[in-house]
Amino acid sequence: MNGFAQNSAIVLVHGAWEDGSCWSNVILPLQRRGLKVVCAQIPLTSLSGDVAVLRRALEQTSGPVVLAGHAYGGAVIGSACEDRVKSLVYVAALAPDEGETVAKVFYRNEPHPDAPKLVPDKHGFLWMPEEGFGRAVAHKASAEQTAVMAAVQRPIALQCIQEPAPPPAWRAKPSWFLLAEEDRMINPKTQRFMADRMGASVRSERVDHTPMLTAPDLVIDLILKVARASLSRQEVVTHGPL
Repeated sequence: MNGFAQNSAIVLVHGAWEDGSCWSNVILPLQRRGLKVVCAQIPLTSLSGDVAVLRRALEQTSGPVVLAGHAYGGAVIGSACEDRVKSLVYVAALAPDEGETVAKVFYRNEPHPDAPKLVPDKHGFLWMPEEGFGRAVAHKASAEQTAVMAAVQRPIALQCIQEPAPPPAWRAKPSWFLLAEEDRMINPKTQRFMADRMGASVRSERVDHTPMLTAPDLVIDLILKVARASLSRQEVVTHGPL
């Protein structure tokens, strides 16, 4: 017995310039604990479009869910107000409030000197320069790892960061925040502001922007802690006849 309610699931949402494979070091350890794991492959074309894809991913589960989002993926999980979603986990993530854009909260504080200056292409998409992965996105990763990240990157549309966010789920659901103290993409001061505004339980660690890759054990430990608090058989009860 794993202690989790029947059909408990973890749904993982990637951020910009990534896909679901960014969680590859996290998936199997969670599955070994008896949890169903689904990665929502969001298209990064608009915030509302990405939220729609997340909702379709949630339809692939049938029990209580913990949502975890990285970076831009935090804005996406914040829009999931379904009752089966019991808790939210933000991994160095963005958490806009109602009517706020991702861009507004992202640029709340000064960027790190190594953060790349991004300019949209003629189609309205932002690409990460190859050197940006090693200098800012995952500066604690190996050169081989960042080379692969650059080769498989998926650009993010301006519409994703310019579309006002809907009412956030974190106003009603318990939230946890892994604050990346050495993040060069999202200013740690911005992360602290968002976590405090959410009333999230904060775990602050000396990790870079992509700890799923460079410090996966921390991410796994946090998600399992949240799962035990939110998906336990004692917490999720189906009431039958008295």
